[in-house]
Amino acid sequence: MSNSYAQAVLRTTDLADALRVAGQLIDLGDTEQLEVDFEARVSRTDELQRLTGAMPDADWWSCGADRHGSSRNGDSPSEWLPIHLRRWCMAPEAVESFLAAAGNVPAMVRWDFNGWPEAPEIGLGCGGTRGAYVTVCVNARDLYLEEPATDHTVYVHVKQVEAHRAAWLAAQGGLPVIGELQMAPL
Repeated sequence: MSNSYAQAVLRTTDLADALRVAGQLIDLGDTEQLEVDFEARVSRTDELQRLTGAMPDADWWSCGADRHGSSRNGDSPSEWLPIHLRRWCMAPEAVESFLAAAGNVPAMVRWDFNGWPEAPEIGLGCGGTRGAYVTVCVNARDLYLEEPATDHTVYVHVKQVEAHRAAWLAAQGGLPVIGELQMAPL
């Protein structure tokens, strides 16, 4: 298994616009098997209560190299704040309730699907599942949710060997790429 590489294609203060652009990008892909992953960086107990209500059975781990609390250890998350909270393989219909629960918490929604379309004009066939994602980072400037922000960033994910697919995907929606291609955390 290898990591995908992500390229930012939109930064906006309008969450509805970020979700619209994410939807346009997702529509380019083969979404026959579409699922969504959620993650949030939680600092307060009220945030934890809202988010665990939206993501039952979520995994979590404490933030920081010298902190070792986690759901795997059977620890109580409220005793280890701040934490990262993650829930995999949710239905796309859960996005709205997750974002409502997240509020102004740094969070991400990642749509995972079968593959990107063929891009013959840049010499690429269909892209496979590894590297076929769209992520919206809400209230954060980075994929690791470590840089809180008042805006939201949309990323396309590709395989490293197909890095130029990111610019091609962005162009399909009339968007530029922003910054450098970066290894995604998952």
